[in-house]
Amino acid sequence: MHWIAFLLQDQPSQEQAMKILAALIPLVGIFTLVILTVIILPCWFICKKAGFSPWLSLVNIAPFGMLILLYVLAFAEWKVVPAPQAGWQQPPPYPPQPPFPPRA
Repeated sequence: MHWIAFLLQDQPSQEQAMKILAALIPLVGIFTLVILTVIILPCWFICKKAGFSPWLSLVNIAPFGMLILLYVLAFAEWKVVPAPQAGWQQPPPYPPQPPFPPRA
């Protein structure tokens, strides 16, 4: 609450400004760490499922890194095999073939 009063003053003291800045610096670091985690973690799993190295998701740290990763994922040849269709099976030949006769 004191920082609101500080912002409304005409001539803030330098000591007050340093205290507020010292309190905000760790908050900015924590906020940045949370935002990077929220962005990098899903990209880690997407890269792993697409068959790429999950470490590629760290490109997001660089400026325009998300855009670079998006283009890599969109236009690269994915190294995964599509899952087989579970609902369809080849029908048996009609009429069903009798078993082979036993050899004597």
